[in-house]
Amino acid sequence: MSTRQRHIAHLYLHGSLSEEQYGHVIELASGITPHVQEMPPDAVQLDLTSALRYFGLSPYDVVQMTMMRLKALHGIDSSAGLAGNRMVAAMAADASAPGETTWVPAERAAEWLHPRPVTALPGIGRVTATTLGRYGLHTIGQVADLPPATLQRLLGAGTARLLAERARGHDPRPVMPREPVAQLTADRVLDRDCLDPAEQHRSVLGLADRIGQLLRGERRVAGRVTLTVRYADRSSSTRTRTLPEPTDHSPALAAVALDLLSSLGLQRARVRAFTLRADGLRPATDAYHQLSLDPADTRARAAEAAADRARRRFGPDAVRPAATARFTGDTSGGVGWPRAG
Repeated sequence: MSTRQRHIAHLYLHGSLSEEQYGHVIELASGITPHVQEMPPDAVQLDLTSALRYFGLSPYDVVQMTMMRLKALHGIDSSAGLAGNRMVAAMAADASAPGETTWVPAERAAEWLHPRPVTALPGIGRVTATTLGRYGLHTIGQVADLPPATLQRLLGAGTARLLAERARGHDPRPVMPREPVAQLTADRVLDRDCLDPAEQHRSVLGLADRIGQLLRGERRVAGRVTLTVRYADRSSSTRTRTLPEPTDHSPALAAVALDLLSSLGLQRARVRAFTLRADGLRPATDAYHQLSLDPADTRARAAEAAADRARRRFGPDAVRPAATARFTGDTSGGVGWPRAG
């Protein structure tokens, strides 16, 4: 039974990309193939094998199409390597000038690698390169032609085996799409101990709004919310609530988060930090929403979508709830990015 030849593209993205710009790259690449591996901040790998029949193009032409779309739609310059596996594709991208693509067909991989310096192989550090150089082994071809037993005596069995495979252009690693996050977390560390209930309320409200933004950005909904409050004496309290229905709607998240805050009965507690976590995540397309005859709910969700569009265009602080106006005044604190649990 024959194995279908893989076609892996490695794209280098030129210029300093923001997180938002890198997200646009991933979204564009995912529209070409579902097999996209993020390599932030300046690279991405695509397995084009299953996409070729759909587009009816050669692997090279699909890469050119991807690069042209990046430039035309987002103004992002790139260079690319195309090969039968991830390692050779990355090395080919290294050899490509800006705007160009180096294609190394699988049957020519060993020939292409042969004259290149051994230091071009991924994972070859200074110590290994010095050891090989001491024995006159300066090119990948020289390492590939060396008897395995000799290479093992020089480097040890494990390192020699891996290096020999790489020198022959072998790399079985698949392109791995990013796993969906298991939870999203936002936190705020205060400048000083906080005893003001109004400030505590603003902090939690701001975190709930941020969690809602993150969920909508990930196209996920949360089924459970957890609030953790850390005190000046380093102790903490935690409360968890299962939501009536999975949601990414900031007001719904805020209502639950504030209810959790009230249940703690902080009174005069000296609070140092808040952490809000959303888990029980699922795709937004799989969620249900209880229909409402209240037009205010529809207007609130429309306003929320408009605010998200404004944030994507003008930055995360372009729009925020009026009740959190003092939330961003604390320059030492901040809202955490999502973390996978």
